[in-house]
Amino acid sequence: MIVKIVDYGKVGDKNFIEYHALGLSLNQMNFLNDNLDDETEISGDVLKLKMYFEDNLYPFQSDVAQFRLDDFIAREEIEMNVFLSSFLEDL
Repeated sequence: MIVKIVDYGKVGDKNFIEYHALGLSLNQMNFLNDNLDDETEISGDVLKLKMYFEDNLYPFQSDVAQFRLDDFIAREEIEMNVFLSSFLEDL
């Protein structure tokens, strides 16, 4: 599975990150789509996931994140990959 951040920012007063997960089987995508509490959508062979964060939990809010944004994005993609992989263990 490959997880990529395709968008992030603020909508109204909510911070969000949108992820695309690739390399999943249809069964895996359906399982995640049906069981994750966040916004999900299956589009072709991509699972789209949009998560919302409070200000204190949003990973891109700090001054350090602004200077090392690529590092923060890479870390967040790895963390989401690990989270989705562990979630799929219940499949």
